[in-house]
Amino acid sequence: MVRAVVCRTLGAPETLRLEEFPSRPLKPGEVRVAIRAAGLNFPDVLMAAGEYQLKPELPFTPGMEAAGDVTEIGVDVKGVAVGDRMIVKMRHGAFTDEAIVSAAQLTKMPSTFDYAEAATFLAGHGTAYHALIDRGKVVPGEVLLVHGAGGGVGLAAVELGKMLGATVIATASSDEKLAIAKARGADHLVRYDQEPFRDAVKRITDGRGVDVVFDPVGGEVFENSMRCIAWGARLLVIGFTGGIGSAKTNLLLIKGASVLGVRAGEAVRRNPALGAIRLKALLQWAEEGKLRPNVSHRLPLQDYAKAMRLLIDRKAIGRVALVME
Repeated sequence: MVRAVVCRTLGAPETLRLEEFPSRPLKPGEVRVAIRAAGLNFPDVLMAAGEYQLKPELPFTPGMEAAGDVTEIGVDVKGVAVGDRMIVKMRHGAFTDEAIVSAAQLTKMPSTFDYAEAATFLAGHGTAYHALIDRGKVVPGEVLLVHGAGGGVGLAAVELGKMLGATVIATASSDEKLAIAKARGADHLVRYDQEPFRDAVKRITDGRGVDVVFDPVGGEVFENSMRCIAWGARLLVIGFTGGIGSAKTNLLLIKGASVLGVRAGEAVRRNPALGAIRLKALLQWAEEGKLRPNVSHRLPLQDYAKAMRLLIDRKAIGRVALVME
């Protein structure tokens, strides 16, 4: 029997249920993977509530990424062997202890990672890569402002931004989160509950402002970010964990600024070549020890609601993983 977290009614994490199903035979082109860990992302919470742009047909299993071992290969499958340790890429369906996927959804785990790290790598770091490199085109010497730097995608942006040669200003809600951001390369730390970040940015940059804003928060954070940018700045819209804001377009005009939406997964679906370049770079940097997810919480599959609440309540530092027994 296969266990899976199932969403039959849209709502809070507590409305989901852990159910059991018989394992089905493979079809041609399919691969069976024993899932060892699944990563949580805020879109999982939104999808289960019916508030994400992707709305799967009910019932469905949440979860966008996982890692595990290949246990069976269907006919017509090449390049995959039983026993391979793989990252599994999904739009949903990862909160389970067995997944049946196509070979195209599998990527070999970096040898430097454990299962939980592998299961929390590509979504966060892939989004940061697409934002900073493909969309923001960050160059050495620029100043990068990262909001939500204690979260999974924010911490990935800190790590990658520093690797690209930017001066990184990280904002977060606690000293503990900022300490992790500093360890991952942040040059300046701002506790936004103690000092308005727009004031801190002006102080740090001597009034010049930042060149790039990485914003997974939205709401008032986006509006205040427009008030501390340099000429020609790029504001990267990653998400809206703090609500959907509104743009004062006069502020953008005055600074000659650009607002860029970031959808890493959709960009790859529309341009697969873009994804191949991104994946190759991320895996290489992981093997070289330059990138690594910070997994602050590892919980068993049955604690899926508690794990999702860690994201909602912003108690995670970096990433949260469900670990299968």
